[in-house]
Amino acid sequence: MIPSEAATMTGPTGEGNDNIMANDELTVAVLGPGGIGGLLAGLLARAGHRVICLAGDATTETLRTDGIRVRSGLFGDFTARVEADTVLREPVDVCLVAVKHTTLDAALERVPPAALGHALLVPFLNGVEHPATLRARYRPDLVAPAVIRAESTRLAPGVIEHGSPFAEIDLTGDPVPRERLDTLARTLNAAGPTTRVLDDETATLWAKMSFLAPFALLTTRYALPLGEARTRHRAELTALVEETAAVSRACGGPSDPAQAMARYDAFPPGTKSSMQRDAEAGRPLELNAIGGALLRAAERHGVSVPVAARLVRELRESGALGEAGR
Repeated sequence: MIPSEAATMTGPTGEGNDNIMANDELTVAVLGPGGIGGLLAGLLARAGHRVICLAGDATTETLRTDGIRVRSGLFGDFTARVEADTVLREPVDVCLVAVKHTTLDAALERVPPAALGHALLVPFLNGVEHPATLRARYRPDLVAPAVIRAESTRLAPGVIEHGSPFAEIDLTGDPVPRERLDTLARTLNAAGPTTRVLDDETATLWAKMSFLAPFALLTTRYALPLGEARTRHRAELTALVEETAAVSRACGGPSDPAQAMARYDAFPPGTKSSMQRDAEAGRPLELNAIGGALLRAAERHGVSVPVAARLVRELRESGALGEAGR
């Protein structure tokens, strides 16, 4: 159960109901009920919260009829009933954004700022630039970026396979009232994912970027799982990790290349990055949000990143991006 102490959370009427309790039912919109969004939607719905999934016509119809089916060694196998629509038509307490960067602009049309009301907007996106994009469109003090560590895949509309033995969320948002972040963290914790609130938004986002960028760029460029990439291209991975750490440090984020290398070495050898999986499936790549953002940050701070620049250039020249990923 969620602790019953009082915490500030805007009610689904959008009128700033500051008396809502942490154990009350929340109304949660989920933009993009795919691998991550679908997992969170299913867990929150199973925990008793009202969940509205926002997606295209076909997915919406499937979710209305069949709900969300989750297969998970950690959380069990279950089906959760959810609501679904193609656009948000009413205020909610929280809106989770779980789409790819390559579809973000189009997906946000499903969440009109007026309909969002006073809801927290929580993006689970790769990269470091999306909070600024969202704060230009929605109330800046309600955008609460999150980082999730979980392997979860949409097998079909409404069918989610959670394969990792963990699901961990870091929730942040420098301008967001702390009590709102704490309330949401308690809600997510009670639903399943281990969730903590971190004070430094920049450090939180760059902590993930420092790990993700070398992993995604190297495995995708050479079409190899992590085990082969870290063995056959060890020197390149080491240089890439050091470059990324230098950029992170310049931006105010963490910098520990040795720790990053230890994490790569600890991962199962068959591990693939999501960018590599997108490349294998012929989907647009999040190269601009990951590699492009890394290069732009490096340029702003005068950090030399020759290995990262070459890998990004070669991936762009490969023609695998698709229009949405350029």
